[in-house]
Amino acid sequence: MSSNSSNTPTPYTASVPRPAPDRAALRARIPGWGVDLDPADRPSGVVESIDEAAVERGMPPRQALDADRERSIEHAFLTPVFGTAQPLHGVSGRIRRLAYARFSEGRAAHWLLLIVGDRVEAIGAHLRSLATLRPDNPITETGVLAEARRHPIRSRFGRGRVDLHHTWLDPILVAGPWVLAAWGAFRVVRRIIARR
Repeated sequence: MSSNSSNTPTPYTASVPRPAPDRAALRARIPGWGVDLDPADRPSGVVESIDEAAVERGMPPRQALDADRERSIEHAFLTPVFGTAQPLHGVSGRIRRLAYARFSEGRAAHWLLLIVGDRVEAIGAHLRSLATLRPDNPITETGVLAEARRHPIRSRFGRGRVDLHHTWLDPILVAGPWVLAAWGAFRVVRRIIARR
């Protein structure tokens, strides 16, 4: 059988075929093609029902609008219901608002700013914990002690674990910020003592 046989499927290409294929030919060649054209052809058509009364009522009643609620610039309005339990606050909130106010969700800048806002919030939470009676404890909260007690060698090798590729980086990411914070605090205290 030659590779140019009509039974051999052709790969998808960026070019649009001209003239466009006939719908009947597509339906005959591709199982399930065009099921969204006729509700009778939909696989879920048997169990799917449309509530005509809901269609007549229109949009559900909208939640009271919150001026501080972020909204993507490509949307005309907020969804009818939205969360208000964790309002944006502080520097991280400003960064997130900037992401929503200036960049579309299709832009990498939007998502990178949201990640930066998340990291700023995490750092702020760690710093706030230092001012409490029970600050964060990176030794117990990361599970590193359990790692040593629960068969560390046997559980790591010979099991195809993907996380082995970045195991060397984990201590740097977990302990690095704490070491830098301790070093910075030491430098500040040393400078204060030197001024006296």
